[in-house]
Amino acid sequence: MSHSFTLTLSCQERPGIVHAVSSFLFQHGCDIVEHQQFDDAARGQLFLRTAFVCSQDTDTDRLSADFHAVAQEFGMTYQVAGDHPPRVLVMVSKLGHCLNDLIFRWRAGNLGADLVAVVSNHEDLRPMAEAAGLPFVHVPVTPATKREGEARLLELVDEHRADLVVLARYMQVLSDEACAALHGRAINIHHSFLPGFKGAKPYHQAFDRGVKLVGATAHYVTPDLDEGPIIEQEVIRIDHTFDPRALATVGQDAEALALSRAVRWHSERRVLLNGHSTVVFR
Repeated sequence: MSHSFTLTLSCQERPGIVHAVSSFLFQHGCDIVEHQQFDDAARGQLFLRTAFVCSQDTDTDRLSADFHAVAQEFGMTYQVAGDHPPRVLVMVSKLGHCLNDLIFRWRAGNLGADLVAVVSNHEDLRPMAEAAGLPFVHVPVTPATKREGEARLLELVDEHRADLVVLARYMQVLSDEACAALHGRAINIHHSFLPGFKGAKPYHQAFDRGVKLVGATAHYVTPDLDEGPIIEQEVIRIDHTFDPRALATVGQDAEALALSRAVRWHSERRVLLNGHSTVVFR
């Protein structure tokens, strides 16, 4: 029986890296099924993703330990992952279009991840979550209870063994401490492409400015509000006939598309951090 794995890595560019990786896999009886790499000439960095199957009786811990010598020689940051889908905890407030889309793709088997729970600061989306068979946890958030609410959130991440947290239009700003605790494993969806409209009623602001493109940005969560490394962006062209309600409808479509792609690509280990940016092997 063959077992599937994915190796992702980054390091300073130098000759011999691909040869070292392929030789290691050959020596361990592994067969490469997909290989992608990117040489960032501006930063002198190499990024690599290799999916492979192994007929030997092994696991991620053993492969990772065996690969350590290769990684040390080239100064690599690396990860070996199995084919198990990541466990995803979704956070929402009152808008349900992104949650509904994630549930649909999860049930269809094309999200690349397993939804395990829904957490919200409101009760509005409880029926949607429970109809999908997902635990729904209400964690109220006020200025006075924000610290306790975030502590409860991190407890829930541990309780549900969540590999990824998805802010699917969760309308609360996470503290710097929460962002640090979830570094590299929390994705947010922002309601705009450039130009960005902050504050209330962004689509009314867009209508007033006569925008011709409506979009959304999926990015990793960082302490810099809505400025984390971008994973995916979706834009839809519109014209002067779109009123604020029509803009909001189109915007929600863009949000759902960008977020689901970001979740799938992250789950398939296709996203590698590159400073304040990302490398995405589609």
